[in-house]
Amino acid sequence: MLYEKAFEYFATFSEKDSKGLREMFSDDVILRDWDILANGIDEVVQANQDIFNSVETITITPIEIHESPNTIVGEIEIDVNGEETLLVTDVIVFDENEKIKEVRAYKG
Repeated sequence: MLYEKAFEYFATFSEKDSKGLREMFSDDVILRDWDILANGIDEVVQANQDIFNSVETITITPIEIHESPNTIVGEIEIDVNGEETLLVTDVIVFDENEKIKEVRAYKG
């Protein structure tokens, strides 16, 4: 189920594990949020690594998750350095191999 894949993605992100994220992404993955547009696995992994390098800690806590055949929509809280909490909606699209092919993040 994609539900478990989404939780694995959130945990891997929270661990600041770029190698683990790379294994979860398709080669043509796209990342889009309020600051970033990255295309392809190398750009997306580097964009995530840049985020990791800019913070001491970052923790994702899922609040509500919805699943459709190839997409997860998750309302999440992102705790940054224990000082700032962001409410974000992630739309995570998976390919036929259950690799992440797109992440769209919207700040709430």
